[in-house]
Amino acid sequence: MSDPQASTFQQQLQRLHRLTVVARWLLVIVLWLSVGLISLWTLRPEIALWLDHFTWVALWYAFRHYPWAALGVGVCVGSTVSVLVWQSRNIIWGMPNPERRRLEHQLWRIRANGAKHPLWKWVVAGDQDSDSSKK
Repeated sequence: MSDPQASTFQQQLQRLHRLTVVARWLLVIVLWLSVGLISLWTLRPEIALWLDHFTWVALWYAFRHYPWAALGVGVCVGSTVSVLVWQSRNIIWGMPNPERRRLEHQLWRIRANGAKHPLWKWVVAGDQDSDSSKK
């Protein structure tokens, strides 16, 4: 017979992990919609040239003469690849122990603070409502 407390804890841990995944993807989207769009807008004359005759030299030239735009695109691409690799690793090999411990520690802090914690209603409150309806 399984312990209902452990089951509830695991469900809350999964919700916290899902919330972390969503938060990372939201950060990537915000980066692309702010820094990425500004950088791509700055590069629009070069992008028109790339569409006609793409060469690696044209890419190098554009990034060389528009360093801030290159940095912005690099940050956006880097953050996107980073989240893709992180999420793929978690799907393929499972969550590493240090990350699981970090999430468990964060969940204990959320539970300790109670409803005052900003993540309470997304991680813990759903279980509290279902427990009270069973009684």
